[in-house]
Amino acid sequence: MLPPLDELLASAHVVALPMRVRFRGIMERETLLLRGPAGWGEFCPFPEYDDAEASRWLAATIEAGWLGFPTPLRDSIPVNATVPAVPVDRVPDVLARFGRVDAVKVKVAERGQTLDDDAARVAAVREALPDAAIRVDANGGWDVATAVEALTRLSGVGLEYAEQPVPTIDGLAEVRLRLAQQGTPVLIAADESVRKEDDPLNVARAGAADLIVVKVAPLGGVRRALDIVAQAGLPAVVSSALDTSVGIRAGLALAAALPDLPYACGLGTVSLFTADVTRDPLVADDGAIRLRDAVADEGLMERYAAPAERRDWWLERLRRVHAVLASAAG
Repeated sequence: MLPPLDELLASAHVVALPMRVRFRGIMERETLLLRGPAGWGEFCPFPEYDDAEASRWLAATIEAGWLGFPTPLRDSIPVNATVPAVPVDRVPDVLARFGRVDAVKVKVAERGQTLDDDAARVAAVREALPDAAIRVDANGGWDVATAVEALTRLSGVGLEYAEQPVPTIDGLAEVRLRLAQQGTPVLIAADESVRKEDDPLNVARAGAADLIVVKVAPLGGVRRALDIVAQAGLPAVVSSALDTSVGIRAGLALAAALPDLPYACGLGTVSLFTADVTRDPLVADDGAIRLRDAVADEGLMERYAAPAERRDWWLERLRRVHAVLASAAG
């Protein structure tokens, strides 16, 4: 279903939330919130994404606000902490924001940093949390040779898996093969090779990953993500795209509806903000988030309202992306 544009514009709120640490090169996250008859939805594709890619994000927003979510199979979702590519001395402070966790995702392969930086950051996490599962995320930042070298070195602390070490599906398959041949016990997870592909099942067909990372917004909604996981036939990790609690609610809905949930989810990123749009933020308590609705608060949205020129930018983007969906529907 595609609500009329005027209905979306009438409910739109654009906010800019400050962050505790730099993440994806930003210290402030802008997002557009929409309220529909089924609840709140969040539209926040990163500014560099074109309208066609952003249209999947709007489809997910409309599902949340106008259709609602599938029936859950569980009411508590285990989550991991996320450590951005911060200097090693910042690691304890970042981890403290998450409370007790059993899994940590560490960002690596940051532009301008070295493998020594990555190794020190991962080692600091292991020192702080000796029993936690550690996974690393390179966001496709390495080539094949560098990925094999890096993961061989980082595997010394015990890695649960490595997320998108290289950018291409063929590269993932090659890294996976080389690690197996040399006996390095690191599983390969595909993220961008699922959500940025025209056909998100290509990675499974190519045997390029041991598991897949699924995010509701880039895949077009909870129901489409569930279908992709079912067709891929691989274990899935549910993650987020630096969302407020409204966006995290959609990720929780996906995690709650999956038949199996073998890994902690990357849905703890609200802790990376200094503020949220709801009075009851969806943050982890004792390593898990309790499934509940996220209701945006008028006072908080007013307090963190984006400047007028940024609000206009987002509303114009909403108009364009709605047109893309309308064209596809037609």
